[in-house]
Amino acid sequence: MSDPTPHLLIVDDDERIRDLLAKFLKRSGFLISAARDAAHARRLLSGLEFDLIVLDVMMPDEDGITLTRALREKIATPILLLTARGETRDRINGLEAGADDYLTKPFEPRELLLRINAILRRMPEAEKAKSAPKVLHMGEIRYDIDKGEMWRGDKPVRLTATESQLMRLFAAAPGEAISRTSLVADLGRSSGRDGGRAQERAVDVQITRLRRKIEDDPKQPRYLQTVRGAGYMLAPD
Repeated sequence: MSDPTPHLLIVDDDERIRDLLAKFLKRSGFLISAARDAAHARRLLSGLEFDLIVLDVMMPDEDGITLTRALREKIATPILLLTARGETRDRINGLEAGADDYLTKPFEPRELLLRINAILRRMPEAEKAKSAPKVLHMGEIRYDIDKGEMWRGDKPVRLTATESQLMRLFAAAPGEAISRTSLVADLGRSSGRDGGRAQERAVDVQITRLRRKIEDDPKQPRYLQTVRGAGYMLAPD
C-alpha cells in the first residue's frame, strides 16, 4: 500500500454497518473517517481530502446517487457505491452519476477490499499526488490537515487516537462550534439514555487534554474555545 496511508470516507446511515466497515478497513491498513448521512459527509469533505469514498445508496434525506452527482461537480475523488439493489438499471444510474464502482449488499469484506485497492491502483499518479499540505496555525503549533500531524516548531506533538479524531473533526470546520453531542456521535461513542451524559463528560476530559498540547494557557484557551450553549470550536490564526 502506498505512503501516505490512503484516507477513506465511509458514508452509511446504518451505524452497525458503518462501524463494521470502519473496523475492517482500519485492520486492512487504511485511515478511516465515517459519516452518518450526506450532510455529515459534506461537512467532512469541506475540510478534508480523501483518497476514496465508500458511499451507501439508500440513505434518508439525500441518497447516495444524488450525493455522487453533486460531488462530481466539485471533486474527482473516487466513489464506490454500496446498495441492496442489484438491478442493472440501478447500477447504471450509479455509474452515470459518476461512481467508479458499484457493490451490491450483502458482500464479502474481502471483495470490498479488492475493489477499493483496484480503484486506487487505477488512479493516475497525478491524481494520487497531494497538493500543497493544508496547515492550520495556532501560535507555535501547526496542524497538517492532510497528514493529521501536529508540530510545535520542528518537534512533533504526539496525539492519542481520540485526540487525532478530535483534531480532524475540528479542522473540518474551523470557526464553527461543534456540540458535545455531535462529538460523541462523530467519535463513534454510544450516547444512549444511560450513557449520554457520561460520554459527553468523557469528551470534556479529552478536550482538556488536547488543550494542554495546543494552548499556552489551557485554563484560558485561545484556540480550542468553549462556546456557551453550543459546544467547542477551533479558532486557528
